Amino acid sequence: MFNIPPTRKRSEPSKNATEVEGKNIKIVVGLGNPGGKYGGTYHNAGYLFLDHILQGSSGNESGKPKKWKNKKSFAYVKLGDLIIAKPNTFMNASGPAIGELIRYFKVKPDELLVAHDDSDIPFGEYKISFGRGSAGHKGIEAIIKSIGTDEFLRLRIGVRHSDKKAGEFVLGRIPQHKLKDLNNLFSEIKTSYFET
Repeated sequence: MFNIPPTRKRSEPSKNATEVEGKNIKIVVGLGNPGGKYGGTYHNAGYLFLDHILQGSSGNESGKPKKWKNKKSFAYVKLGDLIIAKPNTFMNASGPAIGELIRYFKVKPDELLVAHDDSDIPFGEYKISFGRGSAGHKGIEAIIKSIGTDEFLRLRIGVRHSDKKAGEFVLGRIPQHKLKDLNNLFSEIKTSYFET
């Protein structure tokens, strides 16, 4: 279960593992771009986060890892009552996939959490936000446009490590030493917000 306190930055998790500001989180989506060309890039921080969550998750009695189930525009895995999903589309066109996802599972927007890169937040930090505009993030912009609201939770993963404009570095590959730092951050988030 996801266990996010209703704050915008790191804090102690709430005692109720399923409620956030009175709402249950039923789907966690990670944003990124599909294909090997984009694997391991800063822009794929949302995909990388989901991959980290699924590490060590057993899918059945045999203990084998869960496999992604593919639909037309998204792939998903069920972890108990929680659905982990990735759009199969490029990030900037992810809105319709998220719309299809929440309709398919009959989930309200405020039961959705979207994990994505955020070039306004320093690398190695994160923020939790609810009901915010896109701040220029094209993937979030596409989701808001498609589902008609910004009333969903966001896990904003900091990727700012340079004075360059975001467009000049977000599609660059994350160096191995920074990837280790990012995985440490993901472990902190997973430990803080997921029941084991």
